Amino acid sequence: MSPRRRRPATVLAVLLVLALSTFLLPPASVAGTAAAGASRTRAVPLTELTVVFEQVAFGLQRPIALTGLPDGRMLIAEKNGTVRAYHPDTGLAAEPVLDLTARIDTSDNERGLLGITPAPNFARTGMLYVAYTSLPAGALTLARVPIGAPERVQVLLTQEHAEYGNHNGGQVAFGRDGYLYWSLGDGGHANDPFKAGQDLGTLLGKIVRIDVNRACGAKPYCVPSDNPFVRTRGARPEIWVYGLRNPWRFSIDPVDNSLWIGDVGQGLVEEINHIRPWQRGANLGWSCREGTPVFDPEQCRAGVRYTDPVFEYEHFMTDGCSVTGGVVYRGSATPEARGTYIASDYCSTRAFAVRPKSTGGYETATIGSFPTQPTAIDADVHGELYVLSDLPGFMSRVRFERVQPAPGGGPANR
Repeated sequence: MSPRRRRPATVLAVLLVLALSTFLLPPASVAGTAAAGASRTRAVPLTELTVVFEQVAFGLQRPIALTGLPDGRMLIAEKNGTVRAYHPDTGLAAEPVLDLTARIDTSDNERGLLGITPAPNFARTGMLYVAYTSLPAGALTLARVPIGAPERVQVLLTQEHAEYGNHNGGQVAFGRDGYLYWSLGDGGHANDPFKAGQDLGTLLGKIVRIDVNRACGAKPYCVPSDNPFVRTRGARPEIWVYGLRNPWRFSIDPVDNSLWIGDVGQGLVEEINHIRPWQRGANLGWSCREGTPVFDPEQCRAGVRYTDPVFEYEHFMTDGCSVTGGVVYRGSATPEARGTYIASDYCSTRAFAVRPKSTGGYETATIGSFPTQPTAIDADVHGELYVLSDLPGFMSRVRFERVQPAPGGGPANR
C-alpha cells in the first residue's frame, strides 16, 4: 500500500485515540498540572469573589514592603531599615536577614526603608535591590546589597528630597524585560510645591526604568535605548511614565509586563492606573489633574494627552485616605480569580478588584476587606497573596472564596 493511501487511516486512528482519551481520562489528567488547569478555568464575575485572610506572622515593626523569594520565603521590609524573613513551614525568623538602619532616615512618618525586590538571578547571587530615604537629609535612594551583607551596599541612583518628609514613593520591581523600575513621589507637602509632576527635568513624581546589569560611563547603570525621553532635550532619560503624586506602591504583571500603579490623591480622589509597555511615556496628569478631575488648571497644557486611571474612588468625606496598590493574582489556588488586580486603602481596608474586559474597559468591584492598615500586597513564588498591616505589625495570607452576588448587585464598569 502506498504512503498516500496509508495517511487517511493514520489520521483516523489518531482521532479515535483522542476521542477515547477524552472520555476515559479523569478530569485531573485532562487538565494536567494545576497551572495548566488554572489557565483553562474561566474567570468568574468579580461579584462572585471575596477575599479572606489568615494572620501568619506578628511582632513586626511597621512592616512596609514585602517580596517573594525563589526558595518560598517572603522578605518583609520594616520601616526602620531591617528586613525579616518568613517561610510558611518555619514562620517568622527571629533575627533580621538584613540590617540597613545605619543608612536610613526615619525622621518622618513616610520616610524609611520603602521597597525591596530580589534580583532575577537572586538564587545565584543573593542580591537585593532596595529603595529608602537616606541619612542625613532624606534623599530618595535606590541601591543594591547582598542579603546579609549591609556593608556592601552600592548606591545606584538618588534624588534630593530634603524639604518635606512625605511623598517618597519607594516601590522597586523588575519587569519581564529585565529592567528595574522605581517609583518616586512629587517632593512632598501638598499641591505639588515644586510642580514636579509635569516636569521632565526631575525624577520626582515619576516611575523610572533602568538597566542595572550594565554600567555606562560613571553611572553604575545604563538607560535602555527605548526609554521614551532618551532623546528629549532637558528630560531625565531614566523616566518611564510621569505625572504622579505619590506612587508608593506599584507592581508589574509578569504575563504582559504592564504596570499597575496605585497613586495617592491629594484629598478628593484615589486612583489606580494600568500602563502597558506600548504606553511608555504616559502622562498620568498630576498636578493638572487628580484622578480625572482637574486639580490645578495652571499645570494643564493645551494639546497634552493625559492617561486616565482605570479605577478611581472618592477620598473626600469618606473612610478612605490612601490607596495601597497591589498585584495581579497569578496563583493557582483560585483559578477563577487569575488575572484580577487586587488593591486596598490604608484607612478603609476595602479590597478593590479590577480586571480588564475582553471587549475593552475594566470590570471593578469591592470584594471584601483586608486587615487593618494594609501597607503592601504582594505574591510569593507561587503567585499566592500576602498583605502587611502597619502599626499592628503583622502579616496575613490572603485567599479568594466564591460567593453568591447580592441581589441586584454587580460590578461597576468603566
